[in-house]
Amino acid sequence: MKFLEEINRRRTFGIISHPDAGKTTLTEKLLLFGGAIQEAGAVKSNKIKKGATSDFMEIERQRGISVATSVLAFEYKDIKINILDTPGHKDFAEDTFRTLTAVDSVIVVIDVAKGVEEQTEKLVSVCRMRNIPMIVFINKLDREGKDAFELLDEIEQKLGLTVTPLSFPIGMGYDFKGIYNIWEKNINLFSGDSRKNIEETIEVSDLQSADLDELVGENSANQLREELELVEGIYPTFEKEAYQNGSLQPVFFGSALNNFGVRELLDCFVSIAPPPKPKESDVRLVKPEEENFTGFVFKIHANMDPKHRDRLAFVKIVSGTFERNVPYLHTRHNKKLKFSSPNAFFAEKKEIVDISYPGDIVGLHDTGNFKIGDTLTKGEVLHYKGIPSFSPEHFRYINNADPMKSKQLAKGIDQLMDEGVAQLFTLEINGRKVIGTVGALQYEVIQYRLEHEYGAKCTYENLNVHKACWVDPEDPDNEEFKEFKRVKSKFLAKDKQGQLVFFADSSFSLQMTQQKYPSIQFHFTSEF
Repeated sequence: MKFLEEINRRRTFGIISHPDAGKTTLTEKLLLFGGAIQEAGAVKSNKIKKGATSDFMEIERQRGISVATSVLAFEYKDIKINILDTPGHKDFAEDTFRTLTAVDSVIVVIDVAKGVEEQTEKLVSVCRMRNIPMIVFINKLDREGKDAFELLDEIEQKLGLTVTPLSFPIGMGYDFKGIYNIWEKNINLFSGDSRKNIEETIEVSDLQSADLDELVGENSANQLREELELVEGIYPTFEKEAYQNGSLQPVFFGSALNNFGVRELLDCFVSIAPPPKPKESDVRLVKPEEENFTGFVFKIHANMDPKHRDRLAFVKIVSGTFERNVPYLHTRHNKKLKFSSPNAFFAEKKEIVDISYPGDIVGLHDTGNFKIGDTLTKGEVLHYKGIPSFSPEHFRYINNADPMKSKQLAKGIDQLMDEGVAQLFTLEINGRKVIGTVGALQYEVIQYRLEHEYGAKCTYENLNVHKACWVDPEDPDNEEFKEFKRVKSKFLAKDKQGQLVFFADSSFSLQMTQQKYPSIQFHFTSEF
């Protein structure tokens, strides 16, 4: 049956790592193999001139970092692959956490010289919590870095993973000779020529043969034999089941910039990565092969195309097929919506699609109906859970710098907050607007986008707040809650959904408040 075939040839995965380990470069090289782009643009020297295909916001090109998750798709060996390239910067971590709810597996990129970094640890722990299968790619082998075994140990200790290498480097940095592919038992020689599109591999079935000495030189060959013996002795053999339930992580070595070792990663990925998985909703477990469509919004992106002020809601399809011009139920509003031009993503281009299958990501044009975490179904009422909104750590008042543009400012703030860039709070006492973000870099992005996309100027004022907590009283009518509202009135605000939020100016005052009003609960995340 065609429907089941289509599901089984879908693979949806995210790429995560610390900033600058090479996520976007790796994404581009994967697209090269899929034939989706002809040449890659993230090469260091002309980063600004050309810009990577997956960074399409102006600010991303200026700084050479990714700010928002981008969705890219390509076909390889008759498998349809959807990539979500996430920002590595911790200031944009929220976007990345949300993206992880929409992927079936993950590739973790690690820089050979820096090893495991702080952001890698945080993201991997989120993946482990959800048992998402992971493949580790150790990047930048054409530079000097840590010894392979040392790195593997570090990954096991710091990230708590159980690894098994499926390829192994021959030398490193200056005398980097190539990679021995354990998975397919062949050798790939490194020429240092980054323009080479697809490398030739040489079958080496017998490691003891003299051919190996000729290929890489006697010293390197002997070293490789010893190291591979060690690998066989120490690490578990690869098992697909253990990988798919998240208890074993294969490791590949390579250099994404030089397009080296990427094909091995892709070939292995295509043969072991899981097809679309069932997802838990508040009513039941939904399986991808069900006939009726369900899906959820995990990201909203305003103004993807500067020429048209459009908003796209990214929907991950969980079950059934999504067709254009068919009405679907928006479960939070309880109304039917139909979409005449759902977009599929293909590298830089968006195409209108008639039909999409589970595992695919569709972009829907949105006029303000969607919030992050919304569920769409064929008619059944259910909600997908687990897209959290985190308690912000930076707070600033936002002021209008151009009184003539107050309408544009209001509209801009409104749309950017729906996108989930930051959270907007309105103080109860005087109605001033406060923006809370997870990282300080967000403020620049907001200011930049307000000016360039909405023509509104804003200024910020610092606000001394330690944490914002959502207030949840046992009984909204009791005396204690009324007392709390009276005493703390100047620390209270409402969020965009109208929920009450308490601003604590230090961790000490938060503890005092919790002790003084035991019947009120304070939460650090609000489940959307």
